[in-house]
Amino acid sequence: MLEIVDEQGSAAWLAQGAARPPAAFRSVDLRHLDGFTDGEFADCLFLSCLLSPRQAGHLTEHGATVIRDDESRPYTAHRARLYSPDELFAGFDPQRADGYAKTFDARVYAHWVRTGRQYPPSIGESLARRLHDHSISELLHDELHDTRAVAIMGGHNVARAQHEYRRVAEMSRRLTRAGNIMLSGGGPGAMEATHLGAWFANFPDEELGEALSILAPRPEGASGGEYADPDWLQRAYRVRTRWPLPPNHLTSIGVPTWAYGHEPPAAFATSIAKYFANSIREDGLLAVATHGVVFTPGSAGTVQEIFQDATQNHYGSFGPPSPMILLGREYWTTQLPAWPLLERLAERHDYRDLIVLTDDVDEVIDVLSRYSWPDT
Repeated sequence: MLEIVDEQGSAAWLAQGAARPPAAFRSVDLRHLDGFTDGEFADCLFLSCLLSPRQAGHLTEHGATVIRDDESRPYTAHRARLYSPDELFAGFDPQRADGYAKTFDARVYAHWVRTGRQYPPSIGESLARRLHDHSISELLHDELHDTRAVAIMGGHNVARAQHEYRRVAEMSRRLTRAGNIMLSGGGPGAMEATHLGAWFANFPDEELGEALSILAPRPEGASGGEYADPDWLQRAYRVRTRWPLPPNHLTSIGVPTWAYGHEPPAAFATSIAKYFANSIREDGLLAVATHGVVFTPGSAGTVQEIFQDATQNHYGSFGPPSPMILLGREYWTTQLPAWPLLERLAERHDYRDLIVLTDDVDEVIDVLSRYSWPDT
């Protein structure tokens, strides 16, 4: 079905007259266009479009399916584009310690909590979230079509001052420059470092170190997860302001969830595919990382992702198997010994040669650069 996401495309479709094919209109303001109050609209979809009552009535009566947004919800149920950081952080006041609480992202999270968290009692709310997540998945797949998508997984508590944070950022910078679109779970820690590295793939090498000198210092007396610091996001915005992206910049995509909405999304991702349902987000993120996943040290979530990715490779759930690289020999064999089980699981399967345990970032880059899907 033809998909239309802007006013210009809508006008061109109307101009075809009776010959126009069925179309899906996605989050378009149609109130100022003539032509939606006469004629037939069999098999057309109008998803989260702005319509006058007269337009909505005519479309419904003449064959169209119309799903309109409930104004009590802060989010659009069906989106035409992935989020940008500026959209999610709209309303952010860097001069206030509670500046993040005023953002669009924080308001959606508050609504998610208020309406039942993972189990909303309202079927209308549940359906709106599912429609939202469906549109995000469609957009994410479209964005990554015919690209080399590589994901980095790791702990959300990796501090900006830690060596591991810098190592992830530098690795991501190299992978981005090598032509990969970098993905992560879109939150703090190793996830943020992934997008910071991709951001600084657009700048000379030494500038990443300068950015880390701004990001790393924490307020005096701070404790706990550093994304709880009152100036965690402020420091990220200082870096974004000092190093604005050039035209035709290299990109990365964060894939966070409001299920962990107490963690702000990574401000250095250039696009953000944010979900309500964490299960769809987790499985989908690993599925779209078609050219490999690097697992840096993490906790329960990272271990889960290792074996979720192994399951996809094991059964060919989403196509050919792709590389799985566990970065940190001692960590993945002793501290959290996922490697022996993964190695045993992969025995006599065609993805055995695609699993790698290493301490060497150069080896990571080499393995990923040599891989291509069998049908490409």
